[in-house]
Amino acid sequence: MNLLSYDWVVLFITLLGTMFLLGELLVNMRGVFALVGLGFITVYFSSYLAPHMMIIMMLLYFLGLVMIIIDGKLLNDGTLSLIGIVLMLVAVGLSSPNWVAGLYSIIGVILGAAASLLFLKVFKHREMWSKLALMDALTSEMGYNSMKESYAALMDKQGIALTDMRPVGTIRIEDDEYSAVSNGQWIAKGDEIKVVSVDGTKILVKPSQK
Repeated sequence: MNLLSYDWVVLFITLLGTMFLLGELLVNMRGVFALVGLGFITVYFSSYLAPHMMIIMMLLYFLGLVMIIIDGKLLNDGTLSLIGIVLMLVAVGLSSPNWVAGLYSIIGVILGAAASLLFLKVFKHREMWSKLALMDALTSEMGYNSMKESYAALMDKQGIALTDMRPVGTIRIEDDEYSAVSNGQWIAKGDEIKVVSVDGTKILVKPSQK
C-alpha cells in the first residue's frame, strides 16, 4: 500500500520536513536536523513532480529558507522571513497532485514552522537569533534605564494638556512634552493635569484639583 496515495499523508511529510529544516536554523544541531528535514522534503517533491519541476520547486522552497536565514543574520525585522515562508507555501502548494493535498501540504508547512519553535526550549539557540535580545540589552545599558527613571520622576507632578485627551493625548510638564493617557476622564486641551501613575514609559494622568 502506497501511503502517498492518501492526501493527508503529505501534511506529516511537509510538517516534519519544515520543522527539522527550520529547527536547524534556530538551534545548532550540526546538520542533523537539516539532513532529516531535507529527506522529508525531497520525498515530498520527488513523489509528485517530474525531475525538472522537482528541481525548480525545491529551489523555490529553499530560496524561502535562504531569505529566513538572511533575515536572521542581517535584518531581524521579520520582513524577509515572512516572504520566505510564503515562498515555501507556494512551492509545496503548487507541487501537490490536487487541491486537497495542496491544502494539507500548506497546513503542514505552517504547523512545522510553529513546531520548530519548540526546539528553542530544549536546545541551544543559534547566535543569529539572539541579536535582538543583545540589542535590547545594549540599549538598556546605554540609557534605557535612565529614560525610565526620568519618567518615574514625573510621578505626582502637574502639567497641562496640549491636546484633548480621550483618553490618549499630549501633555506638557516643566517645558517637556509627553504622550499620556487619562484615567478614563475626558480632559480638554488646556486643562491642568496631574500624573497619578507611571509604568515604564506609560504616563497616567487625571485632572488636577484646583
